[in-house]
Amino acid sequence: MNFELFKNEPMSKHTTFRTGGNAEVYYKIYNREGLVEVLDICKDMGVKPLIIGNGSNLLVSDKGISIPVIDLRSAFEEIKIEGNNLYAGAGAVLSKVSTAAYENSLSGLEFAFGIPGTVGGAVYMNAGAYNGEIKDIAVSVDIFRNGKFETVTAEEMSFSYRHSMAMEGDVIIIGVTCGLKKGDKEEIKKMMDDFTERRRSKQPLEYPSAGSTFKRPEGFFAGKLIMDSGLAGKEIGGAMVSPKHCGFIINHNNATSKDVYDLIRYVQDEVYNKFGVSLETEVKLIGEF
Repeated sequence: MNFELFKNEPMSKHTTFRTGGNAEVYYKIYNREGLVEVLDICKDMGVKPLIIGNGSNLLVSDKGISIPVIDLRSAFEEIKIEGNNLYAGAGAVLSKVSTAAYENSLSGLEFAFGIPGTVGGAVYMNAGAYNGEIKDIAVSVDIFRNGKFETVTAEEMSFSYRHSMAMEGDVIIIGVTCGLKKGDKEEIKKMMDDFTERRRSKQPLEYPSAGSTFKRPEGFFAGKLIMDSGLAGKEIGGAMVSPKHCGFIINHNNATSKDVYDLIRYVQDEVYNKFGVSLETEVKLIGEF
């Protein structure tokens, strides 16, 4: 079996916000052949599918979505290491990839240990934390484009802050090869533990969220702008601006996607009115709100 089809699949099961209506058509892919087959089905239907991994950066409408959803996690989970190079499939969870690097005394992926997404999403948006980004370690990226699988260099990915060329066209991330450095295993673990403790102490990890809701505006920090706007703890419905870290909007009390969306818009308006700074969402909005 190359793929499975699910009808009216609740997207709340597949996003870290734990919100969202049903996907009319939801495909779980098991291999490259399955991906090609499902993409052909979508092409025949004349629709562009939504490609997802862990759903850690998505806010899906409560009304649900009619476009097909393709879940890559089961197809591309491979992690392999050759020398100082680590290859990870798009469906591999970042914490697992970071752990594999640590177990092989390879340094460079420590920053990714606590990021809740998969490799595909991380490469797609050049994810980063604690002064590390995917672009710092990517050597090459396997993609599916124009009906074929190919490998492109990191330079061809045009990585920049929370951006890659995959955002601009019909490009599906299949996997990434990372160039890492041999390091001291204890030092690598120490750094991973440090980042974990920083996240635990400064981020609202106990609540569903999509991590940082907004991109960092040039010259500012989104969380500080929101805090200085007096919005810490601001609630709309079950959504809240986290008092622990104002850059996070959390599902505090059975929030709907509309609650989260309305709070995002409220925060954007308040910060712009007070500071003249436009906050752009890091979270991707899917469907009608």
